[in-house]
Amino acid sequence: MLFIDRDGTLVLEPEDYQVDSFQKLKFYPQVFTYLSKIAKELDYELVMVTNQDGLGTKSHPEENFWPVQNFIIETFESEGIKFEDIFIDKTFTKDNAPTRKPNIGLLTRYFDKDSYDLENSFVIGDRITDVKLAKNLGSKAIFINNDESLGADEILENDDLENVIALKTTSWKAIYEFLKLKNRTSEIIRNTNETKIKIKLNLDGTGKSNIDTGIPFFDHMLDQIAKHGQMDLEIKVEGDLEVDEHHTIEDTGIALGEAFYQALGNKLGIERYAFVLPMDDCLAQVALDFGGRNWMVWDAEFKREMIGKMPTEMFFHFFKSFSDSAKANLNIKAEGDNEHHKIESIFKAFAKCLKSAVKRDSDKMILPSTKGML
Repeated sequence: MLFIDRDGTLVLEPEDYQVDSFQKLKFYPQVFTYLSKIAKELDYELVMVTNQDGLGTKSHPEENFWPVQNFIIETFESEGIKFEDIFIDKTFTKDNAPTRKPNIGLLTRYFDKDSYDLENSFVIGDRITDVKLAKNLGSKAIFINNDESLGADEILENDDLENVIALKTTSWKAIYEFLKLKNRTSEIIRNTNETKIKIKLNLDGTGKSNIDTGIPFFDHMLDQIAKHGQMDLEIKVEGDLEVDEHHTIEDTGIALGEAFYQALGNKLGIERYAFVLPMDDCLAQVALDFGGRNWMVWDAEFKREMIGKMPTEMFFHFFKSFSDSAKANLNIKAEGDNEHHKIESIFKAFAKCLKSAVKRDSDKMILPSTKGML
């Protein structure tokens, strides 16, 4: 199910927040192009859910509203976009009606689990009340965030709504691509006698990270992967650091490679393939191929034994472990004088390389291989 707001989402919202004349009616940019693709290509039912403050009162006469509303619906239908149902609440905020978004009084029929899958449904809207509606439904929100303050005065509780938001965007093209491609995620739990590792990865994230390996400098390097690769990454490691750093770093590399291999899935539409990145006195070159075969080439020398609490001999070992478990070719070369800058430039170049390689083209969902498999 896609529960779609009207004003600010399907049509642009005027300054007085009331589309009650044809002079005020402007459709949201590219909404016809991409909502029609969603309707034709994807398996979603479309439902319009809109609050129309005081509809039927002097401030919002129905005789002004319905001609515009009917024209909106007819125009969408002419483009192959049909709303299976339309719900309009006519109350004011002060009424706190159970039918007014973010309340779910109009939508109780969709709680029939045998008929509707709310967990994999989305609310699309431009107000934080649409996000709260998604939470109340047990769904996720696609937040059209032209103005993130809209609707905030109607949220009474101090809810943590960020976890409900699956996508923030102002583009219907981005909404279509998100719904078509879906986020590629994985969760890896790897327990051995030496380490306990849990990794959560979202290749299509925004650069959020929460890293704790017990080795602060290693955490700092792994943060670069999330930040510069624009992917969300959580890593929690409990390792036998009282013995040595080796197992913690090696096993993290293995688990992270497994996370990428799992998240990439069928690899349809990915770019697949190098990145050069300077950092002050250092230059790092990283080439990557998620081709299904592991191979590692390393050309980087470090004169210091440790950087922070991380042995420099383990840099190669981390990337080799990643290459093996991700089944990827990895070629790394770096030169420079400052040892800290050198390894940081490698991790940043690696992150940029990952970002490029996992990028997908929604219009060309084909396997980038003449072999027919990766």
